[in-house]
Amino acid sequence: MSDISYINTWSDKAILAQIGNFIKQKRIKSDLTQNELADKAAISRSTLSLIERGENIALVTLIKILRILDALYILDQFQVIEELSPLQLAKGEKKIRQRASNRSNNQNEEDLGW
Repeated sequence: MSDISYINTWSDKAILAQIGNFIKQKRIKSDLTQNELADKAAISRSTLSLIERGENIALVTLIKILRILDALYILDQFQVIEELSPLQLAKGEKKIRQRASNRSNNQNEEDLGW
């Protein structure tokens, strides 16, 4: 399945379960017990157990665990790659957007005829 659009249909619980399973499989492959991984990541064993079962996880905790499991590479997907529009390329602009544009909902306002 090279198309990952199917993940958009997953519930939050299903995604958490997938993350928990990933962590568990990486831990087992690294030949670490829950106690060993929890100690290295400075979290409790019960917290790690909850994470592996698909319970909520704090991002800081996830980063600690991924670092110990040498799996920070999965965060590469969060890297922002700047894309210039053809118009920007033609103008030679390298302006980076700082915020989203404001969507105008003024369709029902009276036209002032300017």
